[in-house]
Amino acid sequence: MTGYARADGTDGGLDWTWELRSVNGRGLDVRARLPAPFDRLDGDVRQRIAAALSRGNVSVALTARTAAGEDSPVSVNEDLLARLIEVARRHVEPGDVPPRPELLMGVRGVVELAQPDARPADLEVPAEAMLASLSAALEALVAARREEGARLHDVLIDRLNAVSGEVATLRAIADRQTASLRDRFHQQIAELLNGQSSPVPDERLAHEVALLATKADIREELDRLDAHVAQAESLLASGEPSGRRLDFLCQELNREANTICSKAADLQVTRAGLELKAVIDQIKEQVQNVE
Repeated sequence: MTGYARADGTDGGLDWTWELRSVNGRGLDVRARLPAPFDRLDGDVRQRIAAALSRGNVSVALTARTAAGEDSPVSVNEDLLARLIEVARRHVEPGDVPPRPELLMGVRGVVELAQPDARPADLEVPAEAMLASLSAALEALVAARREEGARLHDVLIDRLNAVSGEVATLRAIADRQTASLRDRFHQQIAELLNGQSSPVPDERLAHEVALLATKADIREELDRLDAHVAQAESLLASGEPSGRRLDFLCQELNREANTICSKAADLQVTRAGLELKAVIDQIKEQVQNVE
């Protein structure tokens, strides 16, 4: 699920801000950007996020500054920047816009946080207070994801109802399919004979119709579709993380829809089957947002 949250904190003359962003993902992928010397908190940050979230690509950014409001000092590698500018100039064609130094400032190693004079072991990092504000940001992120989840729940229920509607349509077609096949079969035989009496016994014709009806029978697939829809609704009602199981159910729904389309002996079945596949694709797309 997507979400955004931030939390500010202050302690011992230091101000900081946590920013958390979450986007869709199959598993949990945490990307933390912590400036030195706060990178020592990386393990604790990942542990707290894993305890709060089970799915999504989560970006964590920490910015720190002195309580007076000054940003953490930075240093510019003048030699590296000069070399980059020189290389860029050598590759500029006549008439091209000359390289702009500010565009090269984002190259790794050009701009860095200034290293403190004290040894890292001597630096004061208010870890407990900083992690407490991280937890506050996590709570806000979880709340934002939960709010999105409530909206997503309604969308998925609506799409599952659409699947049930297509299943009901297909079931009505299936109930009259044998009679339809029989009528169409007899009509084709009559057209071939061109008004002459059929040399084929009625029992043989009935047997052929039964074979066609058996091959085109989709009632088992429809029963399984109903079962999968009921299971999906149960998972959504449970309130537990169910993204992976819903993703699996989408695969099963799609499998049954493909089988129905392959068995189609009637244009109505084909149309309803394709509509069913379209609805299932919509569900599958939304399920990627479910934790």
